[in-house]
Amino acid sequence: MPAAALEPPCGVVLAAGAGRRFGGPKALARTPAGTPWIALAVRALRAGGCGEILVALGASLEEAAPLVPSDATVVPVPDWASGVSASLRASLAHAASGTSPAAIVMPVDTPDATPAAIARLVRRAQPDALAQAVYDGSPGHPVLIGRAHWDAVSAAVRGDIGARPYLIAQNAELVECGDLWSGMDRDER
Repeated sequence: MPAAALEPPCGVVLAAGAGRRFGGPKALARTPAGTPWIALAVRALRAGGCGEILVALGASLEEAAPLVPSDATVVPVPDWASGVSASLRASLAHAASGTSPAAIVMPVDTPDATPAAIARLVRRAQPDALAQAVYDGSPGHPVLIGRAHWDAVSAAVRGDIGARPYLIAQNAELVECGDLWSGMDRDER
């Protein structure tokens, strides 16, 4: 008898920071046509195969929450000023109350991320999986963190250093996505 299929991973959009280099919170950023980057991220995660979508908000919580599509859940990050680690910890803690086998994590400042790149990681979503998209060999987003790693990742992240050191130490699978998009984040308007 075949094994029961796992439910899809949850998607996590990290959007809690103040965006100092950007000139304001990236959670409030929009495309030239006016589409919120948050909406693009949620749409890409959903189209890439994620189930529940979580959006971590902090610096601009009140202004950004209305930009979050109704099919996503806002995760407040009260200690957002301590860095991206606070957003990741809050999101994984929220996800732990559900049954997703893994989380697909991406920052809001990747508005060009494609569902196809996300889907490459979704296909690897198992509770013990760790994978990172790479672009011509350079690490980027999204990142896949299996449920079995959530506590360890939460304990390992500090300040503005995300999960990359943990991914390296654990020999995360590198998933080439350079044929799908550039993998570039946006630090300037």
